[in-house]
Amino acid sequence: METDILIVLIILAATVLMLIFEVVRIDIVAILCMLSLGWTGLLEPAETLSGFSSNAVIAMLAVMIMGNGIAKTGTMDRFSHYMMKKAGSSRPKLVGFLSLSVGLMSGFMQNIGAAALFLPGILNISRRGKIRASALIMPIGFAAILGGTITMVGSGPLILINDLLRSASLEPFGLFSVTPAGLALLLSGIVYFLIFGKYVLPGSGDEYKIISEQEKMIKALNLPHKILHYRIPEGSPLIGNTPEKLGLWETHKINILGILRGKDIEYAPWRGTRFEAGQELAILGEPETIRNFTGGFGLILQDHTDKFDKLYDPGRSGFAEVIVPPRSDIVNQSIRKYSLRKRFAVEPVMLFSKGEEIRGDFSDHTIIPGDTIVVYGLWDKINEMKSGLDFVVATPFKTETKNEAKALPALLCFIFAIALTFAGMPISISFLTGAAAMVLTRVITIQEAYQSVEWKVVFLLAGLIPLGIAMQKTGTATFLAEQVMELVMGKHVIFLVLATGVLATLFSLFMSNVGAIVVLAPLVMSIGELGGIDPRPLVLMAAVCAANSFILPTHQVNALLMSSGGYRNRDYFRAGGGMTLVFLTVVVTVFYFFYI
Repeated sequence: METDILIVLIILAATVLMLIFEVVRIDIVAILCMLSLGWTGLLEPAETLSGFSSNAVIAMLAVMIMGNGIAKTGTMDRFSHYMMKKAGSSRPKLVGFLSLSVGLMSGFMQNIGAAALFLPGILNISRRGKIRASALIMPIGFAAILGGTITMVGSGPLILINDLLRSASLEPFGLFSVTPAGLALLLSGIVYFLIFGKYVLPGSGDEYKIISEQEKMIKALNLPHKILHYRIPEGSPLIGNTPEKLGLWETHKINILGILRGKDIEYAPWRGTRFEAGQELAILGEPETIRNFTGGFGLILQDHTDKFDKLYDPGRSGFAEVIVPPRSDIVNQSIRKYSLRKRFAVEPVMLFSKGEEIRGDFSDHTIIPGDTIVVYGLWDKINEMKSGLDFVVATPFKTETKNEAKALPALLCFIFAIALTFAGMPISISFLTGAAAMVLTRVITIQEAYQSVEWKVVFLLAGLIPLGIAMQKTGTATFLAEQVMELVMGKHVIFLVLATGVLATLFSLFMSNVGAIVVLAPLVMSIGELGGIDPRPLVLMAAVCAANSFILPTHQVNALLMSSGGYRNRDYFRAGGGMTLVFLTVVVTVFYFFYI
């Protein structure tokens, strides 16, 4: 064995062990790996640092920027609403629907683009359904990777092998030649997480459910928490009345959070607002009190929440405790005189004064320093209360301002970037063009673009890419492949098929998937011819395996989603290990019986 090959194998082994046992952070491991290749002289300085200019890293950086732009405009909110209607808050249903959607889409576009497009919607679903993001993101990421094998344009290795086959005077594959195998892999991945997800993903069982700060507050203060949407029909006794005249707070024990007139919503309507036929109301209260009120006035329940979406979205609205400081203008006034609803469009639900809990109608109660008012409203409005001098907001929250006016430009920029890849432009140039377009069209600012980049992920990929270069340059990859292939020569064909799959899968962990297939394709062609079998299916299977990587977060899709899901290396090792076994079983079976 040559010295250079031995050194590369030692660096490879050390890197794998540090990643598995999480000795230090993954980006530090990658940097040490990169530097060791330079220190030992295996790579020239330019090669050592080449990861920072690689297509994969630039594409990743650009995708993060575009993903942030899409998230800021709320472009995927409608998709998440649709998914929540179809699947509710059932984790298995959501995993199934989302995985199938992203998987099919990634068959016709770069899988990292599909993952970036769906990520904002997945996070929205996680928040709305009160399901931990870690229970959704990894399955969807794996589905995006597997979906890239549905067509011959879904991943780099599959695109490349036709050129490799032509250069070897072999017939190339058609667009859908790999589709049966790709669909089988995608479905097997979905089934894997539906059956074993609760065992292999972080947390288990009920731990998937999030107990939010809002739920803790609702339980501690016994707050009404049901919001229902009703329409006022013609002839309802409610028409012409006002909230104050009806005694909504004292008599009916409900709160009106919003009134919809046409396309306009009035949040926390004033006490003197008159009800009219055709108006739609968002009502807060206990289920029984809401039923009693709406039944008495003949209101019609609406079975959708899109019109009052902001009130149902915990990322946009909720309860907040606001404390009155001594210098507040509301001191020695009442909520009525201060016009709390008119000023801030928030609905007061409860008051704590002098240690006493006051519910119902406390509009005329004189406010004193130290009083605490529990209000329900949009976080944007509560943020306005927080920024003033009249209130101290005690409830922590994070506002999510959606620039919906930029939704179309954001989507067009993303589609333009994808179109460039189909036109033959490198993915890095295409995606970076899309990111630049989002800045130029003011979807996001350049400062927000820089803040979008998860540098830990950038250094992870940039640091490990030189390892793949070293494996090719020193002949380590070829050496390993030859050693494995020698073991299976002369044995049953299925062992050759399995060895091809295992080698391509292992190479994809530390080499670019394109680099892996470049190394393996000539070797696999030779082995196939020597073994007396058609080498084309073997090369196709090698490309499928090289395009998939699950055990470590080194694949671009896994790296992109790692931070959003809050995953660690051990999470990928556990879930990805099982997925890899399923993947190899399915791919070897399908290719052995239907391709070779």
